[in-house]
Amino acid sequence: MKILFLTFYFEPDLSAGSFRNTSLFKVLKELISDNDSIEVITTSPNRYGSYKIKAKDYESHSANIQINRIDIPKHNNGILGQIKTFKVFYFKALKLSEKKDYDIVYASSSRLFTAVLGARIANRKKAKLYLDIRDIFRETILDVYKNKLIQVGLNLVLTPIENYTFKSANHINLVSKGFKSYFKKYKTQFSYYTNGIDGIFLNKKEKSNLEKSTEKKTILYAGNIGEGQGLHIIIPSLAKALENKYQFKIIGDGGAKEKLCSELKKQNLSNVKLTPPIERLQLLNEYGRADFLFMHLNRHNAFKRVLPSKLFEYGAFNKPIIAGVSGYASIFLKENMTNCLVFEPGNVTKAKELLEAYKYKIEDREEFKVKFSRQKINEEMAESIVKIVK
Repeated sequence: MKILFLTFYFEPDLSAGSFRNTSLFKVLKELISDNDSIEVITTSPNRYGSYKIKAKDYESHSANIQINRIDIPKHNNGILGQIKTFKVFYFKALKLSEKKDYDIVYASSSRLFTAVLGARIANRKKAKLYLDIRDIFRETILDVYKNKLIQVGLNLVLTPIENYTFKSANHINLVSKGFKSYFKKYKTQFSYYTNGIDGIFLNKKEKSNLEKSTEKKTILYAGNIGEGQGLHIIIPSLAKALENKYQFKIIGDGGAKEKLCSELKKQNLSNVKLTPPIERLQLLNEYGRADFLFMHLNRHNAFKRVLPSKLFEYGAFNKPIIAGVSGYASIFLKENMTNCLVFEPGNVTKAKELLEAYKYKIEDREEFKVKFSRQKINEEMAESIVKIVK
């Protein structure tokens, strides 16, 4: 069995896609025999311009396990930069795979085009195709661009690309059950292996923050600062409304960071601190020091389907979670997680009311941690990939 493993992000990059696919790869390589092989085609670390780390272009873990990292141009997470970088990844990946044979192509995709690449290679090689879909690109991009003419043009281009890609798949995994209604028209096998909690977060020790009740409490957000998170529409106003009682710490980088900085400057705030992305071991310490963990999605209809990977990371801690989410993410929180303050995205008044009425407590989410262990989810998902070939 020869497996091609396609992912735009992979270790040591910092992103949800990297964490998900690196951990799945590690489980999958333990599952195969010496007669099988896995080839990873990915990119060199590029998720954040402010986080630079080197990685080898080529790694051979053994005779049958290879990792190829494609060097792509620098970008600032803007749409044009992403198009340019993916174009390089797409054609170099085609060239790398040109003279090789595969039994199955696994492609993990948040922006559709890694899935398109997977479909193209699978069809060329007459291989099975297993897609891991982490976002609905067409719906998201149409929600961002409100101009009717642009929407018509995007639909004309993206709809046939989507149909070609998803109709090529032998199996589609959806990370959110909120995607289910969108994909029901495609007649293939489906699974719903969500994101999960990595061992690094499950095996940590936590201190109680109750003794800090007389101090200003810290609300922490760590992750991407993009249009999808919409931090610029919530953090400045909320921080202003809570200026005397709470301090905010934002760790990360992304395409909407300048918008956030601009709004913070307008408000002349002293209780918001921004810092660049950090490694996960350092992040553990930051989570441990925080009093609240903050999550937010922008006010786009497409985001009503998504299930942010950040919620799984936060759920491993005993801290209260403040989540500005709606749709499926809101339902998921209410069904699976305790000690959460949930409000509609962008609703500063409601977020402030929830915090003012809240009596601080910490609460271990043991049941959640067992149910959504990344290792457990990956073992099941890896078995489903192998099963497609067998």
